[in-house]
Amino acid sequence: MDKNRKTISLVFLIVFAMVGLAFASVPLYRLFCQATGFGGTTMRAEKLPGRTVDRDITIRFDSNVSPNINWSFKPEKTSETIKLGQQGLISFIARNMDNKPTTGTALYNVTPSKAGQYFHKIQCFCFGEQQLAAGQEIDMPVVFYVDPSMNDDPQMQDVQSITLSYTFFPAASEELDKAQEAFYNSP
Repeated sequence: MDKNRKTISLVFLIVFAMVGLAFASVPLYRLFCQATGFGGTTMRAEKLPGRTVDRDITIRFDSNVSPNINWSFKPEKTSETIKLGQQGLISFIARNMDNKPTTGTALYNVTPSKAGQYFHKIQCFCFGEQQLAAGQEIDMPVVFYVDPSMNDDPQMQDVQSITLSYTFFPAASEELDKAQEAFYNSP
């Protein structure tokens, strides 16, 4: 009888652990992507790397807005060419076209996705929610660099340009949750 009780306890423990892992899988995968740059997730940095490499890379800027948030959102320019390790700066202009305050959250990634581990953002509006008053227009800067170690990676020799893409969604919405889940569960 004692053996059966131990077996049943072990089975319940395994089932409980599997259910817990299932609920934790999306947040854990998100942390993995943010730590490694997997799937085009960009990296965060505190400062520039301290060296540049004489290799040009063109950064293209893309902006999108969910149909469920009445905003205009676009980059101040469509591209910029920088050296590896050099600071880049771009401002995105957002305008709330609605007659009431709205709050948005931007999802972001880079393509090609293999470049995510080398694309570092020092300052970005995408690290939090953005609230705009009715009719308000703001500039939202992004300070970034491409890690000079990209030049040492043989798999990155074919990369001449990187696209930084943002999509704004209504904050704390089911649509944002679904977009995050789709992004972090994509292969």
